[in-house]
Amino acid sequence: MKRYTVGIDFGTLSGRALLLDAESGAVLATSVLDYPHGVMDRELPDGTPLPPQYALQHPSDYLEVLQTTVPDVLKQAGVSPEEVVGIGIDFTTCTLLSMYEDGTPLCLDPKYEHEPHAYVKLWKHHGAQPEADAINALAKERGEDWIDVYGGKISSEWAIPKVLETLHKAPEVFADAARFLDAGDWLSYILTGEESHAAGFAGFKCLWGADRGYPSNDFFTALDPRLSGLIGTKIAADVRTVDGIAGKLSDEGAELTGLCKGTPVALPILDAHAAMPALDIVKPGVLMIIVGTSGVQLVHADRKYDLQGICGYVRDSVVPGLYTYEAGQSGLGDCFDWFVKNGVPESYEIAAREAGMSIHKYLREKAKTLRVGESGLLALDWLNGNRSTLQDADLSGLVLGITLSTRPEEIYRALIEATAFGLRRILDVFTDGGMEIHSIRASGGIAKKDEMLMQIYADVCGKPIDVVDTEQGAAHGSAIYAAVAAGVYPSVVEAAEALAVKDAQTYTPDPQNSARYEKLYAEYCRLYDYFGTENNVMKRLCAWRTEL
Repeated sequence: MKRYTVGIDFGTLSGRALLLDAESGAVLATSVLDYPHGVMDRELPDGTPLPPQYALQHPSDYLEVLQTTVPDVLKQAGVSPEEVVGIGIDFTTCTLLSMYEDGTPLCLDPKYEHEPHAYVKLWKHHGAQPEADAINALAKERGEDWIDVYGGKISSEWAIPKVLETLHKAPEVFADAARFLDAGDWLSYILTGEESHAAGFAGFKCLWGADRGYPSNDFFTALDPRLSGLIGTKIAADVRTVDGIAGKLSDEGAELTGLCKGTPVALPILDAHAAMPALDIVKPGVLMIIVGTSGVQLVHADRKYDLQGICGYVRDSVVPGLYTYEAGQSGLGDCFDWFVKNGVPESYEIAAREAGMSIHKYLREKAKTLRVGESGLLALDWLNGNRSTLQDADLSGLVLGITLSTRPEEIYRALIEATAFGLRRILDVFTDGGMEIHSIRASGGIAKKDEMLMQIYADVCGKPIDVVDTEQGAAHGSAIYAAVAAGVYPSVVEAAEALAVKDAQTYTPDPQNSARYEKLYAEYCRLYDYFGTENNVMKRLCAWRTEL
């Protein structure tokens, strides 16, 4: 009998399933469902208004993805549930969920349907920046060693700031929550009936380390006495490394997915991290970049490095025996989308329709005729804050050099260049810290469809970039982990060798453009340092906005 696996990728705006031939690596079918509630950043379903910097989701959307996309890929491929030997999931993170003892999310209780802090806090929920600042200050004051793992600073996107925010702003939610956990771990519980906590979520987003556990109870008590006993109660103390499994499909999990009860379920993994085996990145020295709504940079190493401003590193979270280092950009495709929705005149929209193009493609076609530096513009890519290397959600975007003759395509290109400079800044942190990066591999929808952007990235970084031929790298990777959980392969290294996507398009740096970008990058770094560390005007503006 043929053997297949299913990988399900839960992203920011949608969930997508992929059906993989577990022996040949062929992708038989994919299915995507946009979340019915989307990202709630202005109001709850009942109309309750939300403050600035909130980004919430509804857990029922995730269940609808399971009910819709998994049966759909089986139907498309003509595969029976009995032929599916494993299932894997990945999740954008930190996406924090509070639940009762029986697994019911608090927001599904009529008692809390009007309470924002009972809903899922998406990764880009930035309401917890004051809490992140307090955690960083206390860790520095106490000389906590664990903060060094995260480059000396954590951000509002992480789990503990969001838990503390809930305690401060909705103490009744905090009191009633039996557990705070990442949405990926919650889905594993729903699928298997067995609670498990993945090392990736715990290590990268919840301050856990394999050799040290969580921060001490003394630290949490000093942060707020009401947090005493947090670990082991509202945050589970048991953590599983990537070589384990979450469990097997329960009756409820089988009903949700249409698969057979007892089907092995791989331990959930962070969405970008899941793509690494799909891109055949299971050894040190290869930098993976995800180019999507946000940006993620990941690299494996066989030892620890002292790097400032990264998101952290965790051993045994992606490949057993290796440390995986992460950095990221909070806004990437979101920045371009914001400009298209808010900064493009109607005449451009009309011209794009007449040319049979999307407005993004129309702007790219005009922008790629510009020479490096021709627009006279320079931007900071902080429209959604800065994740790496400043880890500050209160920072904001900037476009310098606008004149009355500035055109939309020039601003569009400047925003793309800004994200390239942000990537370069992160790359410099890795290499300046002693890590050897011998190649770069890219994935994500934008990487596949935007040739101009990828060429700019190669020119700015001064390195060739291979764009792997997949639009569903995370789901593909989750299906690979499912093949390991099912016992088809003994390890993720062997599974990646057999099942990874091999085809790629290479973008080679243009020496002349790279030389010109070096000058622009130097100016970007000056702006980066000035507005990121010297002048707090962006943070003051953010504070005034929040106070209104």
